[in-house]
Amino acid sequence: MRTFGLAGWSGSGKTTLMTKVLPALIERGLTVSTMKHTHHQFDIDKPGKDSHNHRMAGALEVMVTSSSRWALMHELRGEPEPDVNFMLSKMSPVDLVMIEGFKAYRHPKIEVHRPSLGKPLLCENDDSVVAIATNEPIGVTHLPILDLDDVEAVAAFILDYLELDSSTRHGAA
Repeated sequence: MRTFGLAGWSGSGKTTLMTKVLPALIERGLTVSTMKHTHHQFDIDKPGKDSHNHRMAGALEVMVTSSSRWALMHELRGEPEPDVNFMLSKMSPVDLVMIEGFKAYRHPKIEVHRPSLGKPLLCENDDSVVAIATNEPIGVTHLPILDLDDVEAVAAFILDYLELDSSTRHGAA
């Protein structure tokens, strides 16, 4: 599976860009999944629900299923956070996994940058940044600069960068 990411500081617009670029990639015939990293504790379960009770009783994994979707929750129980490659191995095969966050992971990524946040450019210390999507002019000349609001251009850049065409898509002969 190919991977490509959107990385940037909190508040830069990564999620907004991701939710706009996904339909543009899918409309081009790709199968796409996403992986989102958070530095915060999160829970997709709620106290009082049977699945929550199963976890609280000590289950290492709890799978919740319905006719619409399924989710597998895995408790780390003090183990270190798994790396991206391990997590990718748990995903079903698709043409492209778009990764939001995981700034330190060495995959090709677009840096989502808003100068108004006053944060430094990630690309200055990360050579896996292959382009910058921004809403204002910046002084970077060694990378392609994409308009943060031009979703079609961002999608085209990702496809071109990964050389994804009909012969490289999942299930192609």
